Amino acid sequence: MPDLLAEWREEEKKKSKTLAYRTIGCAMKVYSKLGPGLLESVYQKALLIELDKQGIGAESEVPIEVTYDGMDLGLGFRMDILVEDILILELKSVSAFESIHYKQLSNYLHLTNLPLGYLINFNVEDFVVDKGFEKVKNLRYQGDIPEWLYYNG
Repeated sequence: MPDLLAEWREEEKKKSKTLAYRTIGCAMKVYSKLGPGLLESVYQKALLIELDKQGIGAESEVPIEVTYDGMDLGLGFRMDILVEDILILELKSVSAFESIHYKQLSNYLHLTNLPLGYLINFNVEDFVVDKGFEKVKNLRYQGDIPEWLYYNG
């Protein structure tokens, strides 16, 4: 008798293995169609459409709860896009990434206890690693970060 649970896990692993690669591919497609210089909100809506077309589940403006002594502070932090409930995308349309952008995404990762996120900047001349997008790890994450969350393009 086949081990259905093992088969399901293997199938899920194969499907998920390319999540980061496919997600960054969607961002590249949006960039190639729209180019640099538009508002962040334009890229956000276009990227949600592209992710949906590729069958990748994503939500925008997902609230992030900040608590102190067990009480929600109600600060209204929101991540730009949450992909498949595991990968945060923080979108920018700026001349270059700054340290505050990394801190913002790092804080979002810590507050949500998610392992990894990507900063994506649509206001660059060349949409490549370190200019157009960069991964940020949650240094406080307890556990192994799945290999399939990394972009290896």
